[in-house]
Amino acid sequence: VQLQASGGGLVQAGHSLRLSCAATGRALSNFFIGWFRQAPGKEREFVGQISWSGSLTYYEDSVKGRFTISKDRAKNTVYLQMNSLKPEDTAVYYCAAKLRGSDRTAYGSWGPGTLVTVSS
Repeated sequence: VQLQASGGGLVQAGHSLRLSCAATGRALSNFFIGWFRQAPGKEREFVGQISWSGSLTYYEDSVKGRFTISKDRAKNTVYLQMNSLKPEDTAVYYCAAKLRGSDRTAYGSWGPGTLVTVSS
C-alpha cells in the first residue's frame, strides 16, 4: 500500500486543520492506518490510529479530545481533524499502515509527510 499525507500548512493557535491520507495499491480491509508526527529535533511520535474495517480508534493523551481520526472508504482516504491547535503540535505529520493484529512497531508504507506549523 502507498500512502500520501497532505493538507498541512500554517495556522494560528486555537484554530483547526484537517489532514488527509490517501491510500493506493491494495485493499485496506485488514489494515490500521496510523498518524505520526515528528517535531524539529525530536523523535517521531505516535498520534493515533483507526481500523479500516469497523470503527476502532485510539489517540495519544497529548491529542485526545482535540484530534479526531476518520475515514472515507469510497475515497480510500483517512483524515486527521485537528482542533484547538497548539504551538507544540508543530511537526511533520505522517500516515502509515500496519496489519490488524500487529503491534505499533509494524507500521510501514511511510509516505512523504506534511508540515503543520502552529503560530502562537
